[in-house]
Amino acid sequence: MGFSRFFRTLLLSVALALPSLSFAQSPTPQQLQMLQQLSPQQRAELLQKLGGQKGSQFQQSDQPLQTPQVVKPQPSSQQAQGAVEPAGEPRITGGSTLILKLTEKPEEQATQNGGKAAEEQAPVELSGAVTRLLGSNVFTVDPNGVLDLAGIDRIPLGGLTAEQAAQRLGAEPAFKDVTVDVTLLPVEPVGPAALKPFGYDLFSGVPTTFAPATDIPVPSDYVIGPGDTVQVQLFGKDNSEYSLVVTRDGTLNFPGLGPVPVTGLTFAELRKNLEKRVREQMIGVKASITMGALRSIRVFVLGDARRPGSYTVSALSTMTNALFVSGGIDKIGSLRDIQLKRHGKVITHLDLYDLLLHGDTSHDRRLLPGDVIFVPPVGDTVGVSGEVKRPAIYELKNETTVGQVVKLAGGLLPNADPKVTQLERVGTNQERTLVDVDLSKAAGRSMHVRDGDVVRVYSVLGRLSDVVTLAGHVERPGKRQWRQGMRLTDLISSADDLRPRADMHYVLIRRELPPDRRVQVFSADLAAALRNPNSSANVALRPRDKVLVFGLDGDRGDLIKPIIEELRQQADHSTPDLIVNVDGRVRAPGTYPLERGMRVSDLIRAAGQLDESAYTLGAEITRYKVVNGEYRETRHIRVDLAAVLAGNQKADIALEPHDYLSIRDIPRWSKRATVQVRGEVRFPGRYPIQRGETLSDVIKRAGGLTKLAYPEGAVFMREDLRKKEQAQMDALASRLQADLASAQLEQAQSTQDAKGKLQAYEIGKALVAQLRSTKAAGRLVIDLNAILSGKSQTRNVSKDGEVYLNGPVNQDVVLKNGDKLYIPQKPQSVTVIGEVHYPTSHLYHPGWSRDNYI
Repeated sequence: MGFSRFFRTLLLSVALALPSLSFAQSPTPQQLQMLQQLSPQQRAELLQKLGGQKGSQFQQSDQPLQTPQVVKPQPSSQQAQGAVEPAGEPRITGGSTLILKLTEKPEEQATQNGGKAAEEQAPVELSGAVTRLLGSNVFTVDPNGVLDLAGIDRIPLGGLTAEQAAQRLGAEPAFKDVTVDVTLLPVEPVGPAALKPFGYDLFSGVPTTFAPATDIPVPSDYVIGPGDTVQVQLFGKDNSEYSLVVTRDGTLNFPGLGPVPVTGLTFAELRKNLEKRVREQMIGVKASITMGALRSIRVFVLGDARRPGSYTVSALSTMTNALFVSGGIDKIGSLRDIQLKRHGKVITHLDLYDLLLHGDTSHDRRLLPGDVIFVPPVGDTVGVSGEVKRPAIYELKNETTVGQVVKLAGGLLPNADPKVTQLERVGTNQERTLVDVDLSKAAGRSMHVRDGDVVRVYSVLGRLSDVVTLAGHVERPGKRQWRQGMRLTDLISSADDLRPRADMHYVLIRRELPPDRRVQVFSADLAAALRNPNSSANVALRPRDKVLVFGLDGDRGDLIKPIIEELRQQADHSTPDLIVNVDGRVRAPGTYPLERGMRVSDLIRAAGQLDESAYTLGAEITRYKVVNGEYRETRHIRVDLAAVLAGNQKADIALEPHDYLSIRDIPRWSKRATVQVRGEVRFPGRYPIQRGETLSDVIKRAGGLTKLAYPEGAVFMREDLRKKEQAQMDALASRLQADLASAQLEQAQSTQDAKGKLQAYEIGKALVAQLRSTKAAGRLVIDLNAILSGKSQTRNVSKDGEVYLNGPVNQDVVLKNGDKLYIPQKPQSVTVIGEVHYPTSHLYHPGWSRDNYI
């Protein structure tokens, strides 16, 4: 595509302007306007042309094109390079809670509409489903990990991180014109869903093997078997020690006595037998018999154990030892009916609840070789949640009632309400139902439970009775005990209880009225109550009253807003909202509760009194009233504010619901505006200005120009111009960045001239970066000589847009707050550079021409 004259002009203009950007100088408005009028294709061609120029200051790169990220939040550098995601990063699963935030993209970043200019593009139209989702929304992923959005296809998100989910949603055609942010909330299950089976944590983290039991005494009923070691010490006429091992045939080869059969004997019987033999057959010798190293035995752990199989354990091991070696019991195994089988018969039943709840090990039998520990499936279970000491799922054995199950859970907590307990169960029609239970009565405690029931014990209500609440601008906010006859000064005894600059003339009291607890709001004058505690200003307090104290500084909306919402919720067709509004020159404008008998002076007191800029000679009330239920009428009522402030009861108008009081400004009241004059004036500095004051007026106040002043080089800067220029440059950078991204995606599918396209893309990125870093100055061009001389210029505009002088135009500038003027010194040098023998600077000589300096 060939360049038009306009395009070639812009190419040359931008190419010449690019070096200046490195010196933080702004492109001219003409360059910005010309660049904004280009289509995306023309901009891409412009970048390619710039990339091919010699001496270009942009660095080119041979790295492959990177697809720009359009999903927020942006990934880290490691993730962008394909690094492995950090382990443990939360992922979306069935039931996960997501916050989906949709933000409409700026119009220049949406669709480009076939390369038309920005002002010619059709406005972006979002679908109704996407429009409803703009902003932040909370969604729950279904059990299959799929997000169901009304009006949009079901989108699978299971297994993705929040960032990946944002990318997946951003790829949907419905979301092409919006930016998608996804936040995964770490929601923990509560209530019955959070209950865990009781007792199985006993086996968490147990070792897979145990050291031999060599440091514990051997019980007298221990049965001797092959492999056991017997320690024998002989003393008397003959002193000697022997360590004898029971052979496989069950004999003990005793020196001097020969083989002695010992299999099947208990340790007590063995010791008695050997001591008798030594005493009878070895005259004058006595024996001391003890056990040495014990044999190992093999047992079986079967059923619903965590790792069923055959295990070798010490001969002194018990059932619990073997269970620990096997890793414990699986969640589907029973803790209450663990069976020990010997030779095909059940020897004993072990209930681990006896061990866990009572520390009872009486049924923990010692094992013999070949014993089988069998763990049957778990029996009936009941969950207990809420205000109990051990919320969990319990396996039932002999427990049949709600009281017995609650006892398994350790009983009720002190804040439990036994009268408010519910039993959740699956009914005969396979639907869940609730049964109310009163644990304070025997009938409730004796109610039978079924497999799968969940007992939920609720706490007592969180609200406190016989208390009053103090909040707001006080030193110690919180709840206080209410006493009979308590008044406002009993709650706030002095000004020391308040923070500095508290409003003592307007204290708001929120009260709940029986029997439906409707909210009533009224105010009190704390200063009057402290002056005279026996007066009516010292209002009596009731239980559950809330007293709000405000500060004279700052907004009161945070404290009043909850009360205003309560009053609005109470309103209906017959009872309007009991609220009024005040705006304008008061310390705290806003919405306030309408009290009984409230007047204009009361509303001004509620708003913290008038501001110093308030117009006290008059105000206005806008009143809304429904006429015969047909329409709403609006009236404006003038208020004689001076009479109200003077205490005139007749002028102090009574307020009605929805009244809007407007306090005006004093005419021509404004905040102090200043301008800054620097450089070659007699008295540089900051100068306050008045409305309509001009630049020449301020220069006169600054003493005029000095003899060294150079008015032709004066620089005048204005803040609002700087903001406008900066906004234009930011918009241009954003539009150019979007065009680059679009062009890159289109060119990624083509392999023709890949290197040239890469160079153009790198140049474009550098241009965007420089536009982002360039700061606007907000300079306004002035003719200071004409301003100071009082001369006027004439100008006019012809039909073809040509500007020519034809009429007086005042050159003086009406100043605004924040304006800055800098007048430099008169320069004395002329610089000659380029193709000359001696590039240098020379003193200025009046009357010299260009050739004289060359």
